[in-house]
Amino acid sequence: MSENSNSKPVILLHVCCGSCSLHPYFFLKNDFDVTFFFYNPNIHPKKEYLKRLEGVRTVSEKYFIPLIIGEYEIKKWMQLTRCLKDEPEGGKRCELCFKIRMDKTAETAKKLGFDFFGTTLTVSPHKNQGIINSIGAELADSKKINFFKADFKKKDGFKKTTELSKSLNLYRQNYCGCIYSKR
Repeated sequence: MSENSNSKPVILLHVCCGSCSLHPYFFLKNDFDVTFFFYNPNIHPKKEYLKRLEGVRTVSEKYFIPLIIGEYEIKKWMQLTRCLKDEPEGGKRCELCFKIRMDKTAETAKKLGFDFFGTTLTVSPHKNQGIINSIGAELADSKKINFFKADFKKKDGFKKTTELSKSLNLYRQNYCGCIYSKR
């Protein structure tokens, strides 16, 4: 898959929802051929997962962005994070959750021949971009694939993605996604 006919590198971009995908996509599209990767086993309940997937599909279809949908592995995610259920929001459970999702993204990108992998998670003002980028760098090193380091919330990125999602009438959630953050 490496380098397409337009000579732009290809990136597999982990997306958590349609709303958060918008600004990062527009930020990247001039320099990369972007493919979305929806892998979010943390999202609970399944009804919420499906709402967020529908938002990603809407963006994918509107802007002709290829979309790969990962398996919904809620049981696996619960087993891996159960010991951290009492952690505060933004703590060790969130770090593990980022790693689970980004690891699958890096693994998929490597397997399918992408040049880079990245994530939209840094567009949220509630997420620590330093931790996310550190995890990405570690995974890039261990899996031998490039990671696109970003802080998509900078320069009004979160505001831009919010405005774009409103213009498309996309569903916007009020919690990160997991059963623990819903509390």
